[in-house]
Amino acid sequence: MKIYVTSVFVDDQQKALDFYTEMLGFTKKHDIPVGGARWLTVVSPEDPEGTELLLEPDGHPAVGPYKKALVADGIPATSFQVTDVQAEYERLRGLGVTFTQEPMEAGPVTTAVFDDTCGNLIQIVTPA
Repeated sequence: MKIYVTSVFVDDQQKALDFYTEMLGFTKKHDIPVGGARWLTVVSPEDPEGTELLLEPDGHPAVGPYKKALVADGIPATSFQVTDVQAEYERLRGLGVTFTQEPMEAGPVTTAVFDDTCGNLIQIVTPA
């Protein structure tokens, strides 16, 4: 068994697609109209056949309070591995991305956390 699709709830799918592709560098994989929304996924260009990230609409009534509680407590919605957190932190800051946690070592990993502009905190991680 392996993870095929995982998701983050986003408040605006187009804004999320722009952020996740133009800022983070992911590639659009699927964009299929589904009712009033889209089955919209992105993948890493380093692994185009790998796990897809679904940019899922956050319209369900339970999602808003869930997202707000996570952000209020500083809990990331998901985590992405990068080869160098410090370099990625500097690259993303240069693009205007807002970080809520600067790079820090936490045992065997280095992490940083940023705002994805769609209602989520996202963690980047470099394993030791």
